[in-house]
Amino acid sequence: MTSEVFRGQDQKQVQQTTRSHAMEEDIDVASRIEGLNGLSHECKPLEEITNGHSNHKPIMNGLVIGHNVKDHTNGSAPLRSLPYFIFQISALKQNGLLQTLAAGDQPKPEDDKENVELEKARQEWEALEHTQPALTEDFNPTPLISFNEALQYFQTTDLGDLLKNIQPTIRRTGLAAITHFLFGPPRLHRELLEERDLVFAIAQCPVDNSQTVHMRVLQTIYKKLIGSKLDCPRYGVHWENIGFQGTDPATDLRGTGFLGLMHTLYFVMDPETLPLARDIYKLSQHPTQNFPFSVMSINMTRIALQVLREEALSKECNRRQQVVGVLNEFYVATYLHLYQLWKTQQKTIADSGFVLKEVELFAKKNPKQMLRRLEVFLKERRAGGIPRGTSPDPVAQQPSPSLGERGAKAGTAQARKGKEMHFTGVCDLPPDMEGEARLI
Repeated sequence: MTSEVFRGQDQKQVQQTTRSHAMEEDIDVASRIEGLNGLSHECKPLEEITNGHSNHKPIMNGLVIGHNVKDHTNGSAPLRSLPYFIFQISALKQNGLLQTLAAGDQPKPEDDKENVELEKARQEWEALEHTQPALTEDFNPTPLISFNEALQYFQTTDLGDLLKNIQPTIRRTGLAAITHFLFGPPRLHRELLEERDLVFAIAQCPVDNSQTVHMRVLQTIYKKLIGSKLDCPRYGVHWENIGFQGTDPATDLRGTGFLGLMHTLYFVMDPETLPLARDIYKLSQHPTQNFPFSVMSINMTRIALQVLREEALSKECNRRQQVVGVLNEFYVATYLHLYQLWKTQQKTIADSGFVLKEVELFAKKNPKQMLRRLEVFLKERRAGGIPRGTSPDPVAQQPSPSLGERGAKAGTAQARKGKEMHFTGVCDLPPDMEGEARLI
């Protein structure tokens, strides 16, 4: 009898000991699970993990799981993936699977599906050791390029083949040649001829996708106008957003070559002219007064090249002892003149042919006035006032008598064509034009 009593007490003591160990294990498991959910018991603070120096590894189902994964950006852990796995573990905890496994119980056959989910979650957690998430910091946008850097590229590039095909001046014969010699503008100084020829060589240069400078120019123009810091694809409808006619800007550079992009680059990279460029771009997006900004810009380059070819800018180039700088400013002055006409006279795309012709005639006859008008406009803008140049002179607003009804008919034809603006470039003009330019 006594032995049975002792035996019964031993069994009670063993049972109490077993219950004690079971309770301790339950508490330990609960604390570990709470730590996994809240990252407060077993895991280091978040700031220690993000520094990449934490040696702590969370424990799940008796396995040590590493999470000090490095990426290519800054060597920190990919914390953005942690909440997903923590959520899975929390869901498994609520289903009672994690407690069962932690207690060492074998899952029942009907729990095979849930067990597979747990195993999948564990494998995905371990896969973090080999995961390299693609973060936005990995993206390195193309650096902007200044006008001077792009110009230096062309100055140091062999353009011999292009120089053979340039036509830097108008070929005149007979009475026209004598009249131009006696009463025309002065000839360009000899020391400026090389710089002038470089300008016309660039106007013969096509866009080359293999040239880094060419691609940087395109990216810079797009970013400065749109206000974006990210690169855009080489081809796509996004080019139409800044006024090209299609998905490839290179197809619009007829007659101006890469010089059409160089002038736009100067426009958007010069701190003084950038506000004007954005004002014009804003107007080009107007619901009723819209026009293709980049195609119109190429037309301004074409007009500036024609004025240079006719030697109407030679006097100013000789005075300032430079060609590129004068041509850049004349391009901006021409675009300013068109902007003023377009805005104050409520022009639309239907008037584009007529307006372009009027701007071209005025620019050829008044190159000095055009440059002076731009100078006054920028000076008044620097002073913080409203530039008087926003209201063009009444004389400049009047259409040329020689155009008459032809201008109105051309505008109606342009309305039917929509935003399609095709033009004949100066490099395509026949030599017997005697200074006259045609627009299609």
